[in-house]
Amino acid sequence: MEPTRYGTTRRPHRRRALLAGAVLAASALAAGTVPLTAAQAAEQSPATVGGRPLPYLDPKLPTQQRVKDLLGRMTLEEKIGQMTQAERNAVDADRAQITDLGLGSLLSGGGSTPTPNTPGAWADMVDAYQQRALATRLHIPLLYGVDSVHGHNNLVGATVFPHNIGMGATRDPDLVEEAARITATETRATGPQWVFAPCVCVARDDRWGRTYESFGEDPDLVTRMETAVDGLQGDSRRDLSRPDRVLATVKHYAGDGDTAYGSSTSGSYKLDQGVTITDREHFRTVDLAPYVAAVRKHGVGSIMPSYSSVDWTEDGVGNPVKMSASKELLTDVLKQKIGFDGFLISDWDAINQIPGDYPTQVRTAVNAGLDMFMVPYSAAKFEQALLAEVQAGRVPTARIDDAVRRILRAKFDLGLFEHPYTDRSNAGTIGSAAHRAVARRAVAESQVLLKNDDRTLPLKAGRKIYVAGANADDIGNQAGGWTVTWQGRSGATIPGTTLLQGIRQYAPDAAYSRDASAPTMGYDVGIVVVGETPYAEGVGDVGNGHTLNLSDADRANIDRVCGAIPTCVVLDVAGRPQIVTGELPKADAFVMSWLPGSEGAGVADVLFGKRPFTGKLPVSWPRSEAQEPINIGDRSYDPLFPYGFGLTTRR
Repeated sequence: MEPTRYGTTRRPHRRRALLAGAVLAASALAAGTVPLTAAQAAEQSPATVGGRPLPYLDPKLPTQQRVKDLLGRMTLEEKIGQMTQAERNAVDADRAQITDLGLGSLLSGGGSTPTPNTPGAWADMVDAYQQRALATRLHIPLLYGVDSVHGHNNLVGATVFPHNIGMGATRDPDLVEEAARITATETRATGPQWVFAPCVCVARDDRWGRTYESFGEDPDLVTRMETAVDGLQGDSRRDLSRPDRVLATVKHYAGDGDTAYGSSTSGSYKLDQGVTITDREHFRTVDLAPYVAAVRKHGVGSIMPSYSSVDWTEDGVGNPVKMSASKELLTDVLKQKIGFDGFLISDWDAINQIPGDYPTQVRTAVNAGLDMFMVPYSAAKFEQALLAEVQAGRVPTARIDDAVRRILRAKFDLGLFEHPYTDRSNAGTIGSAAHRAVARRAVAESQVLLKNDDRTLPLKAGRKIYVAGANADDIGNQAGGWTVTWQGRSGATIPGTTLLQGIRQYAPDAAYSRDASAPTMGYDVGIVVVGETPYAEGVGDVGNGHTLNLSDADRANIDRVCGAIPTCVVLDVAGRPQIVTGELPKADAFVMSWLPGSEGAGVADVLFGKRPFTGKLPVSWPRSEAQEPINIGDRSYDPLFPYGFGLTTRR
């Protein structure tokens, strides 16, 4: 008898029969024929010899032995297929491509969802793709990836947590781990077994459009919050096969968040996908440090290199190297020196940014150390190019074998060969009250109280309240980018509570005026909610249609409400600090609410004293946009609020 991941026992011959049956059933379904029974499959499956499984299909054998056996049976074309990841939309209309190309992985990019966007539809979709993968000669299961960066955020109805910047403000690694565990549970119950999270970049310039994806500007803080990896993966590789765990990806290795303003060559971006101009010592202590911990302490299973480049000052500025082309950083440093034994997944079409023609780009990236390639709409082209490079001797077969060995190990650890289809047993927990309660607590702990004259907060019961501002009652704005769609959008995009709805849980008669045009007479407290509208990646870079300054409408709302109502509280719902130097004196209390996600009621919990204010700034708050970049430890350090600042209140 042997233990299973459910803590029960099952006879080995029964498990093998079920596996063989699943394999042939998948092939039969793909062909439109009637599947064999499990007993028939056990006798006839090419994956068995004399009724016994081939070594790679024997769950009793060590993973290393199973990988070696499978790798030895694979053709070069099959190996290259395992290194290839396509976007689901590229194959959905012709799913036979999954089998024909021998694809090792699919992903859902931001907003790439089934219709309807429900847990069941997600699971059905992933399982249908899996059927096609299992119809290949060796029946190697598919690895499905998704950007679950603050919850299973592509799924409508999932629990949506604060973005990483807010989680960094909590200074609570245990809470970060719990949020990640819930994310893993909700994600895997819908099919994907792999998430492109957490981002462990160190945000050194708040003008960056991905600032909110970082836990903060201090590498020590980012490293403390890497408990997210444990929440996603579990405490060891043995946990990965559980239905509440997924393979994690730390990103974007390395220097992301520390690029020079104006260095990006991607469209109108300013910082994103730019150049980190640095010496090796700064790079080691600031940009590289979180990845060392992710590998050595947390055992992360995959890492995504950045779009950005590194330009070492030691050899003169002006010769940047794309991260995807850097053998020094991907192989020599990450895999050999740091000891990373998982696999590297490229970012979306990242190899296309490497200099040279397409074969050169492919050859350079593979030889640099990339293992799997996110080539959303060019999988066949990639496979053909890599095959030609290997056959010409420009890419060693040993490099191919190393890449595939790493990928297969993850699939074995995830239990995909035994359980290739979605375990839906946790589907009922998606968006559950228990999960949302954790998210609500995370929101409360993330709130940073920056000003509190005369103990304005927490608000006393019985006061007449007037609420103003577009972000007070817009759940899309408070969730930010990477919510249902890549860029996110304003409006009623997901279930949950807006800040206004949360306030009304404590003050049911609170008035609301989006533009503060309604009369203000007779109110004791005015609450003005200002902030940003959704964006993602370099689209949100300051100078690319965005600014750190408050909008004219936000400033006008502050003037109207704070000028008319005796007590005025301003809440800033944004993914990074905004310039409030001129507005701060007008408010009695000022709160940075970050991007709270689906549970806006967590903001009200601290406003009304159910929970205390405990959050601390994960980044330095600039006096003006021109003061960026500003970070703790700078020689001339004079922010409006320093890193780590945050007033506290009692419950």
